[in-house]
Amino acid sequence: MASQRVSEEPAYVLHRYDWSESSLILEMLTRNHGRIALVAKGAKRPSSSFRPVLLPLQMLHVAFGGDTEIRTLKGAEWQGGHTMPTGDALLSGYYLNELMLALLARDDPHPPLFDVYAQVVRVLASEHGEALQVTLRTFELLLLREIGLLPQLDQQTMTLGRLDAHARYCLVPEGGLRLAHDDDRASLSAMQWTELQKALDDRIPFHATLRACATVTAELKPQLRALLHYHCGVKTLRTRQMMMDIQSL
Repeated sequence: MASQRVSEEPAYVLHRYDWSESSLILEMLTRNHGRIALVAKGAKRPSSSFRPVLLPLQMLHVAFGGDTEIRTLKGAEWQGGHTMPTGDALLSGYYLNELMLALLARDDPHPPLFDVYAQVVRVLASEHGEALQVTLRTFELLLLREIGLLPQLDQQTMTLGRLDAHARYCLVPEGGLRLAHDDDRASLSAMQWTELQKALDDRIPFHATLRACATVTAELKPQLRALLHYHCGVKTLRTRQMMMDIQSL
């Protein structure tokens, strides 16, 4: 990796953990450099300028440099714009971050996905309940599509044949989009899958997919959850387990 100094790079903190008594290692999502790891030297000291700004779900502009896998944070400025999400919206934000850490390779830029993430984070600051669920399903679809893990939704995956207008289909991890069976927990009609594909192909996919997801959120949730767990290599994501634990209380 060539040594370089980057400045004014839009970024979000995905995760942070201790590195020595005074410093942090940050996993960050940047717009033009993808997911990167940075060391924030002295960030845990009370006098550090990094201390109040290295927060999750907040847009930053960062400067960094170095020629190793873990580069050095040189500067970070909060860009403002919205308050920190709370409650279920905050947990949803941590869920987004867990997905990004699990599914994105380091140093693999996805500027469109960064922009979608930024839009979703703004929604989290103001929405709860059903509107939040629609936003999460939208992000999941756009994430899977951007990294090449979502099959074409207007054709059967195995045969590449057209969808039968009178049939229902379900999305499964190892088979893509296939005809629904009687024992399938959730499925969508051919028209609903086709409308989702049209939304994903829209010039402004975030807003189009939000509209398309609004009426099928409940049916989409278990199908996308199974697909995400399969590609993340886990039975249950940690943030989802946390949500279930809190609900059980």
